[in-house]
Amino acid sequence: MGATRADAGDKEEGVMATDFFWSYTDEPHASRRREILAKHPQIKELFGPDPLAFIKIAVVVSLQLWTATLLRDAGWSKILPVAYFFGSFLNHNLFLAIHELSHNLAFTTPSLNRWLGIFANLPIGVPMSVTFQKYHLEHHRFQGVDGIDMDIPSQTEAHVVKNAVSKSVWVVLQLFFYALRPLFLKPKPPGLWEFTNLTIQLALDAAMVYLFGWKSLAYLILSTFLGGGMHPMAGHFISEHYVFSPEQETYSYYGPLNLMTWHVGYHNEHHDFPRIPGAKLHKVKEIAPEYYNSLKSYRSWSQVIYMYVMDQTVGPFSRMKRKAPKKDS
Repeated sequence: MGATRADAGDKEEGVMATDFFWSYTDEPHASRRREILAKHPQIKELFGPDPLAFIKIAVVVSLQLWTATLLRDAGWSKILPVAYFFGSFLNHNLFLAIHELSHNLAFTTPSLNRWLGIFANLPIGVPMSVTFQKYHLEHHRFQGVDGIDMDIPSQTEAHVVKNAVSKSVWVVLQLFFYALRPLFLKPKPPGLWEFTNLTIQLALDAAMVYLFGWKSLAYLILSTFLGGGMHPMAGHFISEHYVFSPEQETYSYYGPLNLMTWHVGYHNEHHDFPRIPGAKLHKVKEIAPEYYNSLKSYRSWSQVIYMYVMDQTVGPFSRMKRKAPKKDS
């Protein structure tokens, strides 16, 4: 891979790294995609939208909004556990549905995917679907590129988060960092779609408060941020690209939570073939096992969170970076 680190001996010495892993080669997925397609061209038959995407999203949106209305008069001792043990799974499912839609994997028409993303956004409580797509597609195209890939923690995060306590706080709040980091480091001017996303979301939030009260809206917001923190499903934020093994920068997860997360755990497969919907990614591994069986992977997202917090050599610096390509003069 050609990756180096200024403090490469830190892992052996048991101290926190003070720099990212730096790669001097291109990200691995484009070249592997070409190689796999040359050997297994039938994989192209998997490309295209998931015909069940709309139905799956509609069911989860309806169930979560209905649950919020049921909790309008509930006490916090009931709202909090329901939000963590139930609502968080639904809202995280919708977050990953939006991830799926950012790749236009529900409809062939991009605008229909955006409208469905705005609909899937409703129980999340805060507008994010349109903005997410802008930054996420850059993460795929420029994986690890310094100053472009906003999936990578900032220098400030990496210098502040230094031990198990601060890492635990960071994990609890990681959805805030994930959402706000690009807005501070690489803001993009909003357009008509962002305005539409914002307007529809605020209208839904206002309607929930007007018709059912603040507790219904609070349940939705809690479901979002509890599900994005110290939560089994949120382990994918760490498992996907945090470097626990310097020779690999993307990791897959092959555990049962894939059934609730649009199979985002098949992350090497997803980056290799972002035009294949999550429901079919397992077929990529079945068709071309020689490319994936040798890669390190996970079976538990909860274990990944535990490893991240407790391993004193791992932290926000545990990401692969590469320099931006030089522009022609």
